[in-house]
Amino acid sequence: MLALNGVLRLGYWAGLEQYDPARIVAHSIHAEAVGFDIIALSDHFHPWSDTGGQAGFPWIVLAAVAEHTKKVELGTAVTTPFFRYHPAIVAQAFATLDYLYPGRIFITVGTGHAMNETPLGFKWPGYREKVERLREAIEIIQLLWKGDFVDYEGKYYQLRSAKLYTKPLTKIPIYVATSNATVAEIAGELCDGILTNPRGMDKYMEIITALERGARKAGKEPSKLSKCLEFKVSYDHDYDRAYEAALFWAPTAIPREKREKISDPRVLEAMVGEDEKRKIKETWLITTDVDDIFKALSHLLKLGFDRVYIHSASPNEEKFLNLLGRDILPWMREFYEQLGRPIRPVLE
Repeated sequence: MLALNGVLRLGYWAGLEQYDPARIVAHSIHAEAVGFDIIALSDHFHPWSDTGGQAGFPWIVLAAVAEHTKKVELGTAVTTPFFRYHPAIVAQAFATLDYLYPGRIFITVGTGHAMNETPLGFKWPGYREKVERLREAIEIIQLLWKGDFVDYEGKYYQLRSAKLYTKPLTKIPIYVATSNATVAEIAGELCDGILTNPRGMDKYMEIITALERGARKAGKEPSKLSKCLEFKVSYDHDYDRAYEAALFWAPTAIPREKREKISDPRVLEAMVGEDEKRKIKETWLITTDVDDIFKALSHLLKLGFDRVYIHSASPNEEKFLNLLGRDILPWMREFYEQLGRPIRPVLE
């Protein structure tokens, strides 16, 4: 079992690809009311599926959610600061959000998906370039948040006496979404933690080791970095209904080497076959039994995750939110406390 950092924060994953902005705001208000600490909004230009797909602009929805809630942390998972979002514009947007809602804003960045960039005419680069761009983007964002007039000469981005005149009022946490050790090391060096998945213990330990190595390289205490998880679940009393609801996300199971060449959600949806459906059953917890949820989450908490974002594809989201608030969130806090660490209270 990995050492815990003493903090547990429970998040609701608000999937803008599946729900329209008004429902996202309503679900987020509901999530805060039942006891969630965090709302994490996905950040896409195109959804994964054409049928029933949505793709509201996440930063506007984030501001609307912030205005209609009081305490929850709010941020994206995952923003790609490459092409459609220049890193300086990302810095400006999130600085403004923190100015309006100080101490409640975070951002998760990552190398992203071609489907959100190539429709706008950008050429999608190889993985090495994406990693290099990510490092530069993080450096630019942090320089603008902290600095006065900033000059930056990178391989991909340049700043010429750029200044944010509206600075964030508090420190904005930056998390990096990755399942790659190289990127995890960058996260440890430059950021506040990672968003990842335990895809086999060997792979997971490789990522955590890289995260800690990056932190030590920068003179940071590794135990203070967060380990965030997206927990995918579809719950209903009828298994077939739960399974069918989860299949909305089946295009995410298309092998990366195939889906990175496609940006049209209609084509992605048509590419879903039996292999993708089987993978959804493997990567999502599809269940009629609440005990299954307890068992899965207890395993993940033992691994040391301290920020858990529950991403639900349940047929009745409002009913599931009530179940989470009544039974699952209190149990998670109690279980975590039994592991020997205190719980961080909700922000006042």
